[in-house]
This record gives sequence, structure tokens and C-alpha cells, in this order.
Amino acid sequence: MIHFRQILADEQGATIVEFAMVLPVLLVMIIGLFDVGMNIYTTSIIQGTMQKAGRDFSLEGPLTRQAGIENYITDQIRVVAPGADIVFERDAYFDFSDIGLPEPFDDINGDGECNEDEPFEDINGNGVFDLDRGEAGFGGARDAVLFNATVSYDRLFPIDAFLPIPERVTIEASTVLRNQPFDDQDRSFGLGTCAR
Repeated sequence: MIHFRQILADEQGATIVEFAMVLPVLLVMIIGLFDVGMNIYTTSIIQGTMQKAGRDFSLEGPLTRQAGIENYITDQIRVVAPGADIVFERDAYFDFSDIGLPEPFDDINGDGECNEDEPFEDINGNGVFDLDRGEAGFGGARDAVLFNATVSYDRLFPIDAFLPIPERVTIEASTVLRNQPFDDQDRSFGLGTCAR
């Protein structure tokens, strides 16, 4: 007859129970490492592809190569993230130093904002004051272009079921290039008035 003390002292099968308690944490850690590795690899592919595209794009006229460059980037990204959604944005500036700057305006009332019919230089030609003076597209001769790709794809492993992270990964990569001097740079712009 087995006594209660003998049952409490018996350690057979303890390893299996301990392993069963540790296994879920171990699996989440392993899957998490694979997920992080995949994201780092995908980020490096996207950034490298954008840099190469920027170098290739600046070799010829922008209008002749735009579709080819974007297709090249899409093909390279889809090798590592087959179902990825890719959004391209292009903004052209007169010079690299213009990137991210607002359109110049006369701050007549001194409040630091473009308002109350204050005049501004409509550099991008869209008729309204903008906090970024870039013109959408690849611009013209000698323009500096900020070329951005936003890539979004589903995680390779379902780690989001175990951790509070999004189901999709979103990565952005940018490159800056200068168009070839195939013509004189257009530096004309109109004037506008800020909204009330």
C-alpha cells in the first residue's frame, strides 16, 4: 500500500511537468527571434533597394525611368515579403536644403503662422500655403527629389497572437537624389495669400 508521504516524495515525471510549464515561453521566444530576424532582413533589403534605385534613377531623365525604378523596387521587396503593399511618394525640391521646409511667407502680424491674408511664395504651385514646399512627383532638371517607399506586410509568424504588437509590419525607406541637368532648372513660382 502506497502512503501519502511516499507520493509526495516521488519525483518521477517532474521534468515533464516543468518542461510543459516552460515550453510556451520558450516557443514564444524562438518565434519572436525569427520574427525580429525577418524584420531586420526585410528592412535591410528595402533600404538597399531604395539606395540602388536612387543611384540608378539619377543616371537618366526621370520621366523615362520612373515606372522601371518602381517596378524594380517592388520586385525586390516581393522576394522577401510576397504579399507586401508598397506605396511610393515623391517630392521634388529646388535644392537639398529645401527638403522639409515650409513655403516662405511674410509674417506681418508676428504670430509665426501664415494667416490673415499674409503673402507667401507658392513654390510648389498648388495655390495654398504648405508646411512642406515640395512639389509632388519627380520634378524637373537639377531638382532634388525625396523618394520614399512605405512597405506593409503580414508577419511571417503569428507572434501578434501572443504579444501586444500589430499584425502587420510597416517599414519606411527613403533616398534623396538629384535629377540630371538635362535642362535649365525652373525657379519660377507664384505668390499667394494665406487663409484667414
